[in-house]
Amino acid sequence: MTRYISALLIGFLFWGQAAVAQAVQDYRLGAGDNIRVQVFQNPDLTVEARVSENGSITYPLIGSVEVGSLTISAAEKKIADALRTGGFLQKPQVNIVLTQIRGSQVSVLGQVNRPGRFALETNTRVTDALAMAGGATVTGDDIVILTGTRAGRPFRKVIDVPALFLDGRSEEDIAVSAGDTLYVHRAPVFYIYGEAQRNGPYRIERGMTVMQGLATGGGPTTRGTESRLRLYRKDASGLVQQITPALTDPLMPNDVIFVRESLF
Repeated sequence: MTRYISALLIGFLFWGQAAVAQAVQDYRLGAGDNIRVQVFQNPDLTVEARVSENGSITYPLIGSVEVGSLTISAAEKKIADALRTGGFLQKPQVNIVLTQIRGSQVSVLGQVNRPGRFALETNTRVTDALAMAGGATVTGDDIVILTGTRAGRPFRKVIDVPALFLDGRSEEDIAVSAGDTLYVHRAPVFYIYGEAQRNGPYRIERGMTVMQGLATGGGPTTRGTESRLRLYRKDASGLVQQITPALTDPLMPNDVIFVRESLF
């Protein structure tokens, strides 16, 4: 059984590495990408190059080569064919390594510390892109909205970032593609006023109850009481309902807690 499990794990690891390798080979080169071109048993033909704005690189012996919009495997074949037809090598084996992606970018917007456009590295995932933007601000939500295109069709996915780590949902941390946009909205808040120590808006933490919300506002003043709370909440139609909440009731976004004055 131990040997079987070990073999199975090795198989999964090999499959994962093969999938990543295939994804890299299928990547289409663009302006600004940095690549390393190597030819087997010909170290003098190893070149570090940057794809120009017109999609070309300069390579020894064959000069300018158009590689823009080609997949890595197609670019390898094009350079090998040029070396062979030019009479420089009989059977050249060309390998291209993508060292840095500049032609492909992702936008990270909303409540993040450094919003903007960022260059994609190979196999960049949602959390990687979020980290490049400095992470969410203190007012930012835990949820990231990813939009873009997949297979020529609009794509949208809502990703619960803490759940990736707390609940083991690592499969939700998907790879981002060129042209994708990540958006972090403002975190949901509730409001507290009346006979509370610190009136104002506060962020709703996960699973927060009315009691915890009251504590966030410093609790009632000496004139207030937690036994006479009022909660104002909009229903699905947009009408505001007045509720007498239990302290254990969960808070909802935009709830308003009114701490009333004690009768005695």
